[in-house]
Amino acid sequence: MDPSRLPGFLAGRLVKAFLIIIAIVICNFLLIHAAPGDPASVIAGQSGAADERFLAQLREQFGLDQPLHVQLWLYLKGVLMLDLGFSHRQQQPVWTLIAERLPATLLLTGAAFAFAVSGGVALGALAAQRVGTWWDSIITVLALTFYATPLFWVGLMLVLVFSVWLEWLPSFGMSSVGVEMHGLEVYWDVARHLLLPALTLGLFYLAVYARLTRATMLEVADQDFVKTARAKGVPEGRVTRSHILRNALLPVITFAGIQAGQLIGGSILVETVFAWPGIGRLAFEALLARDYPVLMGVFFCTSVIVVLFNLATDLLYAVIDPRVEVG
Repeated sequence: MDPSRLPGFLAGRLVKAFLIIIAIVICNFLLIHAAPGDPASVIAGQSGAADERFLAQLREQFGLDQPLHVQLWLYLKGVLMLDLGFSHRQQQPVWTLIAERLPATLLLTGAAFAFAVSGGVALGALAAQRVGTWWDSIITVLALTFYATPLFWVGLMLVLVFSVWLEWLPSFGMSSVGVEMHGLEVYWDVARHLLLPALTLGLFYLAVYARLTRATMLEVADQDFVKTARAKGVPEGRVTRSHILRNALLPVITFAGIQAGQLIGGSILVETVFAWPGIGRLAFEALLARDYPVLMGVFFCTSVIVVLFNLATDLLYAVIDPRVEVG
């Protein structure tokens, strides 16, 4: 990777990322406003008053009486100024709500992603090294099982086993309620609450990475440069690490970059099952309450995260494979 080409590459990708995010914001706005339901009616119902005069006041207060293109323009201006609007249900700015919930989601998805990639690559490499053995069969069966099992069912079974039967781990929330803790006790408590949601979210992707790593390593192992290294007497462990696994990681990195957005999307279901206080659960609550600004704010933040993750994936490509150049 030529360092002198890196600034130009980053500048070009950031411009493209900006245009992509603006396009996503417009699409999300139009799709959400095309959905059936009137936010003003929901607010009025929560307030206990639903007469036409009160509904008209609510529509005027939140700009719902404006034409759709005017609402879109006002929202785009707000996004460009980093103003995502105001939540009529929570009575707080959207940025405040997201800032409170985003760290929990990043912690959950980061832990699930690290577990899925590291565990999947390790299991896939083990299966590829022992192809045709019992190890290979067991890993393949487990990967197919985790891949075919719905996330909510895995979560419920983990809660049933580890929370209800064994009583080892808490079943919901991010921390214990009504318990005063200090220092390392706080981190240990969060880690115990994190374990089951992270396992639930990560097992599906672990299965994908294990299967992909196994298939790619078997394909790379038959290539000429690997046979040449073995013919030169290079130790088998070094051949596996430096030649086979390093080249086999490129498709895994590509797939991981694509699935970053799916991790955020999958966290909505997992956060709902485990009552995890993240933006996925916030989006679910906003959808039920027709809280459009919160819903669009969550979509905006997740879009930015996915685009930045894909940019980091491109840079990581050049680090792992010197043949790949940025620019």
